Amino acid sequence: MQNTTANAAPMPTPMPWSPTLALDMPLMDDTHEEFIALLGDAVQAPDDTLLSCWALLIDHTQDHFDREDQWMLDTGFAAGNCHATQHSVILQVMREGGKRGLLGELDLVRQMAHELGLWFANHVQSMDAALALHLRSAGFDPVTGMMHNPLALPEAEIQGCGGGSCGSATQDAPQAAAQAIAA
Repeated sequence: MQNTTANAAPMPTPMPWSPTLALDMPLMDDTHEEFIALLGDAVQAPDDTLLSCWALLIDHTQDHFDREDQWMLDTGFAAGNCHATQHSVILQVMREGGKRGLLGELDLVRQMAHELGLWFANHVQSMDAALALHLRSAGFDPVTGMMHNPLALPEAEIQGCGGGSCGSATQDAPQAAAQAIAA
């Protein structure tokens, strides 16, 4: 498939940073704000820089998700919890989009960037909000890794996302995105 966006105007930024996305954890909030800025760069990029912007977004997202995944492991989440699994699937989908972009499918990358913004807002307000609440309850300092209230940690590993948002719709979202790319 060839690129059909050679003269197309960039899509509008899917989401600006908003105080409604703040989770009262400065390191997490700063990372989310950076993600939104990089996503906006990708959405607004002309064709000749789209893939480099997408690659920067993937690199940032890998670091971002690795950090959150480590916080989860440090505070009692099971390695295969649904939050970490969603991170893994989203990164896989983003990388596949980059490969397809290299084949000239820039429309697909642009559509993925738009959809990623929609997904991200929901992810922050559900799974990341639950994680932030969990980290605060344990007195976990994401900068130092110190835990000031370890007695607040659960006795059994957390299998879900740490909140009430682990319904089938949340779990099915990454799989639906992966299937959309394969189509």
